[in-house]
Amino acid sequence: MKGYVSGMTVRDLIIHECKELGISCVGFADVSRWKDPLFEPWVPEEFFPVSVYPEAQTAVVIGLPVHLPVVESAPSIWYHEEYKTVNSLIDQYTWRLASLLNSHGYSSVSVPRDGYGSIRVLQKNPVAFFSHRHAAVLAGLGTFGRNNMVLTEKWGPRVRFGTVLTSAHIPSDPIMEKSVCIKCNSCVHACPVNALSEDDYPDSLTDKKACTERSALLNSESRSPCGICIRVCPVGSDRVLFERTDIRIYDDPEAGKKYHFAWDHVRSYGSDWQKNKDRT
Repeated sequence: MKGYVSGMTVRDLIIHECKELGISCVGFADVSRWKDPLFEPWVPEEFFPVSVYPEAQTAVVIGLPVHLPVVESAPSIWYHEEYKTVNSLIDQYTWRLASLLNSHGYSSVSVPRDGYGSIRVLQKNPVAFFSHRHAAVLAGLGTFGRNNMVLTEKWGPRVRFGTVLTSAHIPSDPIMEKSVCIKCNSCVHACPVNALSEDDYPDSLTDKKACTERSALLNSESRSPCGICIRVCPVGSDRVLFERTDIRIYDDPEAGKKYHFAWDHVRSYGSDWQKNKDRT
């Protein structure tokens, strides 16, 4: 009977596979949700799931965290490499989930984590053909913060998302009604190019061009992405795990002396940070 595989619903099958793969979180959103804007401006219709894959009935969104101590070294070669690793895993896992669904008769495709060829392409047109961030929100995995990222209760904004579009009809998860962002403006004040404002998303991102140009600079130095607005966000239970609940360590060298020593050490190797130290 279509809809059930070995006694499990399709939803159960996906959740079970995610556990087997070590995928940290998964959510489901009926593609009809894109038709009801959560805020304005909203995703244009040409970026809806059915505009990318007309057979799509459900978006399956997975998330993998970037570990907080690594993000704290950003921008650095350490964060640069972990960022690539997480993106690669997401692409592999979404492909495997799509293939699993295909093998059971549900036509499915995975959407690449980063749908652009290079930072140079983004500088010309800073938009990808599909937004995993909006998909994550619509699948109930988090809410937008003032740093233009999706914040989760477990990792704050330190999580990357990927999406599978499938023809299977799968019950949706509830959209989170309460914002995870606590509006502390730590990200706004920390942004090195002043690209953020003290407004709620989507009005908070005031200078996408400046953000992209900084990414291009850091990429040329082998230490992209920036990550600063992500590392200072106080939201996330990962801060308890890594004992980083006091975010004064980022601004006060005395409060976080051992951490600053570690970050400087990491940044001094594997990239051109030392040569351009004044632009950190």
